[in-house]
Amino acid sequence: MKGLKILLVDDEPLIRLSMVDALEAIGYDVEAAASGTEGIGAIRQRPFDLVITDLRLPGADGLTVLTAAKEQSPPTEVVVITAHGSVETAVGAMKLGAFDYITKPFQMDELLSIVERVGRIVLLRRENQDLKSVLEDKFSFGGILGANNQMRAVLDKIKLVAGTDSTVLILGESGTGKELVANAIHQNSTRSLQPLVKVSCAALPETLLEAELFGHEKGAFTGALRQRRGRFELAHRGTLFLDEIGEISPIVQVKLLRVLQERQFERVGGNDRIDVDVRLVCATQKDLRKEVSQGRFREDLFYRLNVVQIVIPPLRQRQEDIMIIADHILKTCSGKMNKTLKGFSSVSRELFMRYSFPGNVRELENMVERAVALGKDREAVQPSDLCGFQSCPYTGGTAQESCGFCSEGLTGQKREERPLTSLATAREQFEKDYILSVLERVDGSRTTGAKILGLSRKALWEKCKRYGIPSAREEAEE
Repeated sequence: MKGLKILLVDDEPLIRLSMVDALEAIGYDVEAAASGTEGIGAIRQRPFDLVITDLRLPGADGLTVLTAAKEQSPPTEVVVITAHGSVETAVGAMKLGAFDYITKPFQMDELLSIVERVGRIVLLRRENQDLKSVLEDKFSFGGILGANNQMRAVLDKIKLVAGTDSTVLILGESGTGKELVANAIHQNSTRSLQPLVKVSCAALPETLLEAELFGHEKGAFTGALRQRRGRFELAHRGTLFLDEIGEISPIVQVKLLRVLQERQFERVGGNDRIDVDVRLVCATQKDLRKEVSQGRFREDLFYRLNVVQIVIPPLRQRQEDIMIIADHILKTCSGKMNKTLKGFSSVSRELFMRYSFPGNVRELENMVERAVALGKDREAVQPSDLCGFQSCPYTGGTAQESCGFCSEGLTGQKREERPLTSLATAREQFEKDYILSVLERVDGSRTTGAKILGLSRKALWEKCKRYGIPSAREEAEE
């Protein structure tokens, strides 16, 4: 990749000059330093994509240069050059985060091949970042949508914590999107090119969970026919996401605490200590403080996990996000099913806004997917498509089966007596009432209200003017 910014640190003038010439001939941007101290000074002055450093240097040695480069800019890759007898030191440098090493004497093609590999990784990282910048807008981050103030605070917190290595504890009801938050943290971290390994702690019994997390040696228990690496090893240099962390047993809690404290563990049935570099992200719908007070969860482990806490509000507390998410899911599902649906009918939108969504975003997602499957192409989604029951009162039936809308009594409004009037007048009254209801829920924000209603701000302004609806935040938003 031409334009790669490289710092070369070597105290031998002829070797340094020949490497600079070879790298610049390809089109790389190269800066050279004759000592470790000089190299560290350059690292603190400007960012580099790659640092190539000899291990034996006057002043600060190569390991110190490596440490300085990673502290200044974690994405910077480092390649170390070592004499044949110092390979063990080079391997130690790899554990500290070096990309690769090369032993003297070496052919220039060997070095250029390693640099080319680094270039591909840097290019992929830049393209990934550019794509994120294009996709990210005011109401989304890492695949998470939200205009609600609580969700905006959550998204801002994710952005801040993603670039760190801090342990994160995600709290929220089932279906709120805890796994999406874990994905966003990993994808926007310096570990994004390394594995994101996920484990559902509630899905496995204690004995299997322990082996799943830490691996096992051959013969460790009945059925252990071969050695197996655990999820911690598989997530080395990446991120490990432990879902439903509140379900783990006391024994697993002890072993997990030890890993967090020492960054080492043994496989089940083994004695060898294994070093691991893992960023831990956990999630639970349980109140861990309550679990601690009742003796079901270790207090010391809780404090180790609760370094940065992210609380996801339930969907019923973020009503302005409902239609933003629903419209996004509708577009995605329609594309997958090769359908063209004209959004949601006004009655469907009203039902969405009045429904409590006990299953949160997961329930909304399932509801919209069902609507796309049942809905007629090139028509708006109707309540009967969302419900899925032919006996729903909206389809002419009388029995109220286990449809969420029916069970909450949301269909009652349809059957209540209304003044006799023309259909056009009734439609206008409903439209006025519904616009008022939406604007009240979003504190009068015309921008957010227009998004929920599926209108442009100009169209919403015209309807407000027509119906005599005031907008308290109009001047501030203009």
